[in-house]
Amino acid sequence: MRAGKGEHGKPYPLTEEDHDDSAYRENGFNIFVSNNIALERSLPDIRHANCKHKMYLERLPNTSIIIPFHNEGWTSLLRTIHSIINRTPESLIAEIILVDDFSDRGKVQLIILYLILLSPT
Repeated sequence: MRAGKGEHGKPYPLTEEDHDDSAYRENGFNIFVSNNIALERSLPDIRHANCKHKMYLERLPNTSIIIPFHNEGWTSLLRTIHSIINRTPESLIAEIILVDDFSDRGKVQLIILYLILLSPT
């Protein structure tokens, strides 16, 4: 079983120093916490019991996944991408499209470089 802050959907233990309002104002969530949670964290399966045992067709069509973002906290965006890649059968993903809606924080190039390095050749 994996251990670490935020693993298994557990709350991140905040100290008084971690309660910085600017971390919330910039992103709508505490970016400090996001930056300290693993990109590939474990999460509990919270599906309804009927959904856990649902059977699907053997061959399903693939799909394009479109993620629009604007000045997104980069760790939350990367965690979203990691979750899609790690939790979706490869045969179901035709492509992952990131649509930058005119972000102006300057981290977009860093994200693009990271994703190029992450993608299979």
